[in-house]
Amino acid sequence: MVFLKKSFALGAIVALFATVSCVQARGDDEDVLEPLRTHSLYMPYIDNDLQNRWFDFGGDTLVNTNRHIRLTQDLPSQGGWLWSRLPLQAANFQVDFQFEVDGKGDGVVGDGFAVWFTKERAETGPVFGNRDRFEGLGIFFDTYANGRHTHSFPYVMAMMGDGKTSYDNDNDGLSNRLGGCEADFRRKLIPTRGRITYNSGSKRLDMELQLNAWDQWTTCFSLPDITLPAPYYLGFTSHTGEVHDNHDIISVTTNIIPKSDNYVAQQRVNNTPPPTSKSSVGTVFKYVAGSGVFVAVVFFVYKAATKSNDMKRF
Repeated sequence: MVFLKKSFALGAIVALFATVSCVQARGDDEDVLEPLRTHSLYMPYIDNDLQNRWFDFGGDTLVNTNRHIRLTQDLPSQGGWLWSRLPLQAANFQVDFQFEVDGKGDGVVGDGFAVWFTKERAETGPVFGNRDRFEGLGIFFDTYANGRHTHSFPYVMAMMGDGKTSYDNDNDGLSNRLGGCEADFRRKLIPTRGRITYNSGSKRLDMELQLNAWDQWTTCFSLPDITLPAPYYLGFTSHTGEVHDNHDIISVTTNIIPKSDNYVAQQRVNNTPPPTSKSSVGTVFKYVAGSGVFVAVVFFVYKAATKSNDMKRF
């Protein structure tokens, strides 16, 4: 009889544990993101061979394993780049990157850095350290004004390249601009971050910035009717001229949005979740609550089984 009671209790525990695990795994569909290790980058950035499995570095880029990837130093005539080795084939994704732009200068500084989703990769040139006449999307974090504008600098803007059109350098991309915003991202006291979300089904791309407070995001621009030319690589580049700054990439977190259409199964199979600097409070609560219920049930069954054995001996 005691054996049956124990078996029934064990079955109840297993069922309860399975239910809790399913709830934890399922989560809120709106918040589910699949980490994509092949396009994410964290300290110490390099392995024992002084390489990174998923990213290449080049130009004047310096890697400080405890702090950042410095695309350019606060020196004139610098140029550096960071590119993914594999194309980003996810149809729907979110790229969250932490960066820092600073230097000794308090007046005229430059030139800025860029984030890329292009067919080409690791080709140096005049457009924030990347080639001109690129094919794909460039998002420019511009700190130096080449011409006169109605907006102030620093300025963030997007351009879709067709492989033939040159970047309008004299007017800071004004003739090519799809969207943009004034953004005071230089020499901030909090970590500065950018978040790019793309959905191929709705052909929409959103650019958000964290500049004033932790986890306080503001929308810089939203681009409708955007189609990225597959396959495309994720890149970060920068250059300096007579004016200069430090341009640092601190981390890159890329997530697939699996609820969206055309989820890339191959990347999901090969993916290894990277560490994350942000955890979901809801998820943590579910894990803690689930573990608490499980421990409580185990304790209750143990006490019941012990009491039954004592009664039998009596």
